[in-house]
Amino acid sequence: MTLFNAYKEQYRRNLRLALPVVLTQLGQILTQLADTVMVGRYGGADPAPLAAVSFGGAVSFIFLITCIGIALGLTPLVGEHYVRGETDRCSRLLHHAVVFYTLLGFAVGGGLCAIEPLLYRMGQDPEVVAAAIPYYRMLSYSFPFMLFFFAFKQFLEGTGNTRTVMVITILANLFNVGCNWIFIYGNWGAPAMGAEGAGLATMLSRVLSALLVFLYFVLHRTYAPFLRGFSLRRLEREPVRKLLAIGLPIAMQMFLESSAFVGTSIMIGWLGKVALSANQVAITLGNCAFMVVLSISSAATIRISHCFGMRDRRELKLAAHASYHLVLAWNLLATLCFIVLRYDIPALFTSNEEVIRVVADLMFFVALYQLWDGVQNVSVGILRGLQDVKIIMPIAFVSYWLVNLPAGYLFGIVLGMGPSGFFLGYSFGLSVAALLLILRIRKTIGGLQA
Repeated sequence: MTLFNAYKEQYRRNLRLALPVVLTQLGQILTQLADTVMVGRYGGADPAPLAAVSFGGAVSFIFLITCIGIALGLTPLVGEHYVRGETDRCSRLLHHAVVFYTLLGFAVGGGLCAIEPLLYRMGQDPEVVAAAIPYYRMLSYSFPFMLFFFAFKQFLEGTGNTRTVMVITILANLFNVGCNWIFIYGNWGAPAMGAEGAGLATMLSRVLSALLVFLYFVLHRTYAPFLRGFSLRRLEREPVRKLLAIGLPIAMQMFLESSAFVGTSIMIGWLGKVALSANQVAITLGNCAFMVVLSISSAATIRISHCFGMRDRRELKLAAHASYHLVLAWNLLATLCFIVLRYDIPALFTSNEEVIRVVADLMFFVALYQLWDGVQNVSVGILRGLQDVKIIMPIAFVSYWLVNLPAGYLFGIVLGMGPSGFFLGYSFGLSVAALLLILRIRKTIGGLQA
C-alpha cells in the first residue's frame, strides 16, 4: 500500500496518456485480428487462406514496423520543444515529417512490389504463396497513406494528445471490418475475394485514417497553426537529420526484433500449413497483448520526454518506475488469460482441430515471453524519451539475431520441439534484451544526476 500511495499520481498520469494509446494500438492490431478471424472463417477447415494471410502479412510487417520505428522519432523531439512552448520548432518538425514519411512510404511500398517474385523462394507451400501475393500487394499499396497518418499521429502524441488518434483509429478499423465483410465473403454484390479482399479492406481503412487525421489538423483551431507556412521550398536537411538521428536507431531495433519474429514464422512455415496457421493465431494473440505494452511504452516516452525537456530528474525517475509497474501488472493478467483460455480463444479463429491443438500448446510459450517482452519494450520507450537511442540497435542485434533465431532453430528443428521450440526461442532473446536495456537506462539516468 505504501508503494501504491507513493506512485499513485504517477500511475494516474501514465494511464491518462496510455489508455487512449491502448485503444489506438488495439485498433491497429484489430486490422490484423479482423483479417485473421474473417479469413480463417472463410477458409473453414482449409488452413491455406489463413496461412496466406500469415505469410503475406509477415513479410509486409517487417517493413511496416521499420517505417513506424522511424516515425516514432518524431514524438520525443516534439515533446521536448512543445513543453517549452517552442511552437515554430514543432511546426518545422511536422512539415518535414509529413513530406519525408510520405515519400518513404512510396519508396518502401514500391520496393515491396518489386521484390514480390522473391516470395516464391522462401520455402513456403506454392499454394500459400499464390494466395498470399494479392493480399501482400494491397498492403504494399497502403504504405504511403499509413506513413502520412503516422506523421500526424506521432506529432499529436508528442503534444500529449493521445485521444484524437484513438478516435480516428477506432473509426477506421470499424470501417475495415465492414469492408472485410464485403470483400472477403462477397457481400453487397462484390465478388468473394478471400485473402485479397482482406488486403483491400486494410488499404481502404488506411486511406481513411490519413484523410481523417489531415482534416482534424486543418479544421482544429489548436492544431491548424502548426500547418501554416508549409512549403516545399522551405524544406531543409537539418530537421530530417534530427528525425533520422532519433528514428533510425529505433527503426533498426524494431526491424531486428520484427525480423526475428518474421524469420521464425518463415521457419515454422517449413513445418507445413497447419503449423503456419497456428503460428498466425498465436502471434496475433501475442500482438494483442503487445499493443497494450506498446501503449505503456509510448506513454513512458511522452512522460520522459516532457520531464527531460524540463530537466526534472526526480519526476523522470518516478515516471520510469511507474511504467515498469504498470507493464508488469498487465503482463501478469495477459499470462493468466492465455493459459486459462488456451483452447477457447483459438476456436474463434478456425474450426480446424489440429490447428487449435497446436495453438493451445503455443499459448504456454506466448505467456512465458510476455514478461520479458513488456520490460524490454518499456525500456526502449524510456530510452526514446531520453533521446538515448543509438545503443538499442546493437542490443537488438545481439538479442534477436545472435540469441533468439539460433535458439529457436535449435529447439524447433534440431531438438524436434516444432512450433513450441521456436516460441521458446523468443523468451531467450527477449530476456537478454530486457536485461541489457535496463543496465543502459540505469547508466543514462545516473549520468543525468551527476
